[in-house]
Amino acid sequence: MHFSVPDTQELIDEAGNAYLGYNVHINGLFHCTVRYKQLHNLHEQLTKDLEVPLPSFPPKKFFPLTINQQEDRRLSLDKYIQTIGQNTNINNSELLNGFLLSAQLESAAGLIKDDNIDIFLLNGTKINLDVSIAENSGHILKKVCKQIKLDERFCPYFSLFIVFQDGDNFIVLRKLQDFESPIITQKNIHKVGTKIILGKWYWDVGFDLELVNDSVALNLLHIQAMAEIERGWIPTTKELKYRLNNLQEHNKKEYLEIVQSLKYYGYIQFAPCQCDYPETGSKVLVSIGKNELNIRISSIENAEEEIGFKVTRMRCWRITTLHEGSDRHEETSDCSLELSFEYLMAKDHLQWITISSEQAILMSVCLQSMIDELLLKNVGGIKNQVETGKTWTYITRDGHSRTVIGSLSAETFNRNLKENDINTCVKTEPIIKKITDRFSATKVRKPMLVKPSMYQEQRHNIDGDLLENNAFCMIGDDDL
Repeated sequence: MHFSVPDTQELIDEAGNAYLGYNVHINGLFHCTVRYKQLHNLHEQLTKDLEVPLPSFPPKKFFPLTINQQEDRRLSLDKYIQTIGQNTNINNSELLNGFLLSAQLESAAGLIKDDNIDIFLLNGTKINLDVSIAENSGHILKKVCKQIKLDERFCPYFSLFIVFQDGDNFIVLRKLQDFESPIITQKNIHKVGTKIILGKWYWDVGFDLELVNDSVALNLLHIQAMAEIERGWIPTTKELKYRLNNLQEHNKKEYLEIVQSLKYYGYIQFAPCQCDYPETGSKVLVSIGKNELNIRISSIENAEEEIGFKVTRMRCWRITTLHEGSDRHEETSDCSLELSFEYLMAKDHLQWITISSEQAILMSVCLQSMIDELLLKNVGGIKNQVETGKTWTYITRDGHSRTVIGSLSAETFNRNLKENDINTCVKTEPIIKKITDRFSATKVRKPMLVKPSMYQEQRHNIDGDLLENNAFCMIGDDDL
């Protein structure tokens, strides 16, 4: 997960007292506003619950903070939450996911109500569900799978995505995670034309062999393959497309077997962007799949060059935010993202390669997921997530507390609403004072943040220690 705390808000509680809220962004989107004491309580519970080393938490102060001290604390909290977010053992825990969902619900309480939600298959089929805003992506995914009669064993192989679609323009904006409510997240995007789709979420096409034996799973894979061919994600010849059209409804398995043999089956394709390889300003088409990041470069002569970068040869990577303008939250401000990775071009030759794309964070999420799958497969693991049902406590912004068992459920949230426990501090619209304008630079597992001069575009090259990609050590002599 890519965390940042780019700025703060001055909020007013029901008693008229002002306090400072920290705006938490996850994977490039505003998620929630929390107080220092809420994050401190989270730290204490993580320390008690998880047997993993945690970074030191920014210390308490006994006197009101000055403006400079407030900024120092924001930077410290930003570094803290980024660090824990890059630890797989922490960010997969029920405790952190439950805290983030609770904080998102509290931040949206009184502003967004329960609603029904439309989930789409890639052939346009619409599945309408009655849901609560307290239901996270995992809960809603299970409801979708149940409604389409997909065996629950295969649910972990699929996920929910927010996409933008306008005619032939199809862009994946976000993979929905268990720490967020799809209803709230979709509204936070503030982009007309978005919808939530069901798609597969694995990289090893060998998993297809298990899924095709289930009729519903086979149908989902078939639908997705047809959609990706139709939008050009999987290039085909006219002759092959004609043959596939004849097989579409009559023999789904044979159709899928043919498509599986094509180059870009199992890849996610991103919108056209720029890369500094092989030269600065190269216009490229990025695709990620089959354990590589692939770029297709269009030359002046309309010839296409293709280069694949294996994930096992990426020593590390980082996300950098380039920001121009005085307000990070304004839609008109000029903000762009870069994904940079250090790649083993040849033995003893590492080179940084940078891709400039508004989908850079999603690219990073895909790379991390691919590496996690490689490592899991290496130890004989399977795609699954088990809830432990541990008890933890959530502290609201106004100081109330409630006990939660496992990850937050809709029943728990609704029960606490009846007890008037979670939304007492947000019955009225909060008074917001924007405090800071920030530039952040993040890299995988050990991100950093700096503050540049305002009103001009800044590019920051991160110095200091870089933590290696855990799959980098899997590289063999044949790869060199």
